Amino acid sequence: MRDFLITAIVLGSIPYMLRNPPVGIMMWVWISVMNPHRLSWGFAYSFPFAEIIAIATILGMLFSGSKRHLPVRSVTICLFLFMLWMCVTSIFAIHPDQVYYRWVTIMKTLTMIFVTLTVLHSREHIRWLVWALVISLGFFGTKGGVFTVLHGGSFKVWGPPGSYIEDNNALALALIMVIPLMRYLQLTETHPWVKKGLGLSMLLCAFSALGSYSRGALIAVSFSSLFLWLKTERKGSFGVVLVLLIPALIAFMPSEWMQRMHTIDTYQKDRSAMGRINAWHMAWNLALDRPLVGGGYEIYDKGVFAQYAPNPLDVHAAHSIYFQALGEHGFVGLALFLSLGLFTWRNGTWIIERAKRQPEYQWAANLARMIQVSQVAFATGGAFLSLDYFDLPYYELALMLLTRVWLEKQIAGGKAPDEPVRQEASSSPVRLTVAQRMRRKRA
Repeated sequence: MRDFLITAIVLGSIPYMLRNPPVGIMMWVWISVMNPHRLSWGFAYSFPFAEIIAIATILGMLFSGSKRHLPVRSVTICLFLFMLWMCVTSIFAIHPDQVYYRWVTIMKTLTMIFVTLTVLHSREHIRWLVWALVISLGFFGTKGGVFTVLHGGSFKVWGPPGSYIEDNNALALALIMVIPLMRYLQLTETHPWVKKGLGLSMLLCAFSALGSYSRGALIAVSFSSLFLWLKTERKGSFGVVLVLLIPALIAFMPSEWMQRMHTIDTYQKDRSAMGRINAWHMAWNLALDRPLVGGGYEIYDKGVFAQYAPNPLDVHAAHSIYFQALGEHGFVGLALFLSLGLFTWRNGTWIIERAKRQPEYQWAANLARMIQVSQVAFATGGAFLSLDYFDLPYYELALMLLTRVWLEKQIAGGKAPDEPVRQEASSSPVRLTVAQRMRRKRA
């Protein structure tokens, strides 16, 4: 039944995607982030829904008749260079015959980020994209949170099979990253039941993240909660909520969970932690030996560890977004990867500074703040996970840039958000825009 339902939704949406490409972007996010087809047990499990959606969306973009332009900024140039450099590192990979599948998958994901930046342009489109991400990940957070509460936190919560967030640790970080986006929607929604539903989903996502038994998730929660408190305007009341809520959530978890978290203090005795450190040493030594191109994809095997790891028998994945970029793509790849986060952060700061003084642009400032909170979660929790190519950070990159481009157009078409009204009266009438002249007449 699930197979036929998912197939009917995707195939039935093709005419809408051809006529209205933003619909295709939302469908792509649903399939690629949520992976609903992985919850089926028949033909839909491996059916190429993503390819069908991508083709329909690109065709709609090319032939819909609307003029569309990719915003060429520092972050888009950096993303293009990162893609190009991954092509170079794949050519010079240690195992060039094994990297093709990973390369194709990652190129598809990042290419659709460029399509997203080209197709979406309005405030409504930005909101659609936020909702698509929240629904796609919030489904697992809500379901996992209910599961955790009903079973007293005694069992781990896992993500959809065959996806970036299948692993319990990866799912936990994804949920922590999506909670700020839920908070943004809660701040901007007007319907009281929607606001309450989002609040409940945020709480259940927190339960689900803790129910994953992920130590990295606990670190990410700690740093992102602190940063969220710094970003909120009502620091007193929100601080009280955090002080009461976080200990209550932790107290709910069983003793096994507490024992797992306490291993952070004694990581030298934990095989998993030491295996990660061994993988980090491997990535560092490999990068020193191949500083420009690294080892490419698929470097986590006995042969590579025998050459570069302190313990050649303890083979692990990178378990760090930083060492993953370094080991697979060298110091150049790591620099490009870090630059993506930096440029996204700077776009957020630009938005906040220009939107915070104008009520009509407050939504943009709120969105930028919440994306920055999500970035903090990714930067801290990702230090212990191999999630360099996870979709969500790249969609947040797109959201931040789309919001900045939208705000720039609003400023260019009228009064800048940080420009006092009284300055318009002293300006030369020759230089006033039509909108400014109308405001002067009304004044």
